Amino acid sequence: MFKKLQQIGKAFMLPIAMLPAAGLLLGIGGAFSSSATIAAYPFLNVGWLQTVFKVMNAAGSIVFSNLSLLLCVGLCIGLAKKDKGVAALAGVVGYLVMTGTTSAILSIANPKGNAIDTGVIGALVMGLIAVNLHNKYHDIQLPDVLGFFGGSRFVPIITVVCAIFVGAAFYIIWPPLQQLLLAAGHAISSAGVIGTFFYGFLMRLCGAVGLHHMIYPMFWYTELGGVEKVAGKEVVGAQKIFFAQLADPHHTGLFTSGTKYFAGRFATMMFGLPAAALAMYHSVDKTKRKKYAGLFLGVALTSFITGITEPLEYMFLFVSPILYVVHSFYDGLSFLVADLLKIRIGNTFSGGFIDFFLFGIMQGNAKTNWLLVLPVGAAWACLYYFTFRFAITKFNIATPGRGGDDLVISEPSKNENKNTELEANAIKIIEYLGGVDNIEDVDACATRLRVGVKDASKVQKDKFKSLGAIGVLEVDNGIQAIFGAKAILYKTVILDLLGMDD
Repeated sequence: MFKKLQQIGKAFMLPIAMLPAAGLLLGIGGAFSSSATIAAYPFLNVGWLQTVFKVMNAAGSIVFSNLSLLLCVGLCIGLAKKDKGVAALAGVVGYLVMTGTTSAILSIANPKGNAIDTGVIGALVMGLIAVNLHNKYHDIQLPDVLGFFGGSRFVPIITVVCAIFVGAAFYIIWPPLQQLLLAAGHAISSAGVIGTFFYGFLMRLCGAVGLHHMIYPMFWYTELGGVEKVAGKEVVGAQKIFFAQLADPHHTGLFTSGTKYFAGRFATMMFGLPAAALAMYHSVDKTKRKKYAGLFLGVALTSFITGITEPLEYMFLFVSPILYVVHSFYDGLSFLVADLLKIRIGNTFSGGFIDFFLFGIMQGNAKTNWLLVLPVGAAWACLYYFTFRFAITKFNIATPGRGGDDLVISEPSKNENKNTELEANAIKIIEYLGGVDNIEDVDACATRLRVGVKDASKVQKDKFKSLGAIGVLEVDNGIQAIFGAKAILYKTVILDLLGMDD
């Protein structure tokens, strides 16, 4: 179950990863085509230029309005064992039939009733059903008379049949469930800044094992993140509300309070964690700092610019889990402070400078209060720096460059073929995993090589660092080796060596 949850979280990253591009289109198009912007900058009031901005706005909006379908497709692609294209097609057809069935029953049984939009929950349910049917029946053999419909062709057919029943079931169970979700959202809102703190704290804590992707989508895309009317239409979910307001040229004042599920990220990712990297760098012996400067600068810039924090966090997570808990507490506190100060910056993917610039600075301080992030960020930089410097020194925490130089930083030879090096290391990884017979499946996310093994006791975890791994985590007979950007490369090479399908 734990490994399945990790796989679901990773599968969501496929559609979510494209949101920055859609958000860029929506942010620029919405900002520069609004009546307020045109009034402030009359030179933008050019026919062809406004056409470009409006097209950009529409292009970005269409992605977010179909996000549930995209999440369903991403789930099918991410969890399918073979023939991922067939699984994706089954997911699309299943989701469309499910929503169509629900709408049809509603129009017949209760024409005046409120529309039923299952959102990401419907996408999750239908996606899981479609991909499980696919994995079970993609190679089914039917009797000769029905042979044409066997194999992969059978999957969309059986998915459609199941989708009809799922759509009917949602018509019955969704209205009361929707009320429960609304009540839960109101409960979180009534908890005030304390609720915001626990959201940030728990999401960061779950990030240690890659399960944070199971938390925030429920607030970003469902009633838990709020329900508001924007431009005369009811919009559900914190991120959807934010982008609907962003696209509304008549919106004035601060953006929705639902941005409390985003705004706390910026102080941590842009200021706090880079300061932690600086503290770890200063904790390295002066004679060795030059060797580690590029490493710490790289992870700090990654966190600051993109908001991707795993490469930096895994430098201290495994050697000091307590320090990671402190980091999670500070992150929750950052959400609390941002909520108190009414910082209203949304984002698409993460809390780095790209989103800060697009959805904070570009939207104006009157809508976002982005200027308040700067003093909070400065305070967070100090908090992280002195906390990490004290903890590393006081408790002799073996961060990179300390503890006998456990982290190997190799300089590749100019004459060395990179593909040969990857293949050689991949062969060693297979050996350290207990050999070919001990490996069940191989996968990877942005920074982690994830391998399912039959017997975790056969894995030689201590040897992975010699290949450049920052750390190795064992979870329910699953091994996660942190290789950074090389994780996806190792996955591809290992699958080729093992003759396994992606």
